[in-house]
Amino acid sequence: MINISIRQMRYFEALAQHGHFGRAADAASISQPALSIQIKELEAELGMPLFERAARQVRLTSFGAVFAGRVREILSQVDELGELARAAQDHLAGRLRIGVIPTIAPYLLPQIVGALGRDYPELDVRLRETVTPKLIQELKDGQLDTALLALPVSEPSFTEVPLFDESFVLVRPEAQAGEPVPSPEKLREMKLLLLEEGHCFRDQALSFCNMPSATPRELLDGSSLSTLVQMVGAGIGVTLIPEMAVPVETRSAHVWIDQFPHPRPNRSIGMIWRRSNPLAPQLEKVANLVRETAK
Repeated sequence: MINISIRQMRYFEALAQHGHFGRAADAASISQPALSIQIKELEAELGMPLFERAARQVRLTSFGAVFAGRVREILSQVDELGELARAAQDHLAGRLRIGVIPTIAPYLLPQIVGALGRDYPELDVRLRETVTPKLIQELKDGQLDTALLALPVSEPSFTEVPLFDESFVLVRPEAQAGEPVPSPEKLREMKLLLLEEGHCFRDQALSFCNMPSATPRELLDGSSLSTLVQMVGAGIGVTLIPEMAVPVETRSAHVWIDQFPHPRPNRSIGMIWRRSNPLAPQLEKVANLVRETAK
């Protein structure tokens, strides 16, 4: 019978994720030589190499890639065993890992973290900001407990809880103040600045303009809403941003803000978590708190 420990699987997962013994050792809070020994013992137990070792990085073998998928499933289930005890408690306490998309994080997180600290002082909130596809994968892998993002996600393994709807606004150079608000058809003819590929907000803006996801020549990409707004202020083009971002992103930019006529482009913000997560009742409480905080 093969004898593999949970600790060895966590070390393996760290190395598979980072692809580098030094970074994996730091992430796993173990020395690099000790990590190397644990991986070698694991490979010896399995009778198969898990990694191809190069001078500065390691990569999974074909068997290692298959093994990694099973390890993630097992570690996720082990983590959920630990959540069973927390779920039996009457109050929220301990670690809570929350993922947030970049078009929400700077504008809502300060209020949300403050409210969680006030109402649940025993909660240890860990935050992760990244784009939707990565949040979804990390939720599936058990690296996050919940995520705050734009709905729908339409993953059968997730619970989706709508929180609130939010409109988009048009950001134009100050020189265009008072001009008629362009229709979606007119926007397609303008220099439209959007977030780079991977951001769901980009897809939502393209959908409003009825434009394909492939980047047309006249579109310019930015890495953040702040970059887009500053580019507009420099007269490079126009952009759309969510209403919650207006107070933060436009206070030092020479831009003009316009509301679109009805029906306005908007997005639905919500929280998601794995249906199998024993903390679901507690996460419902967190969702209600976020909903109240965002009003």
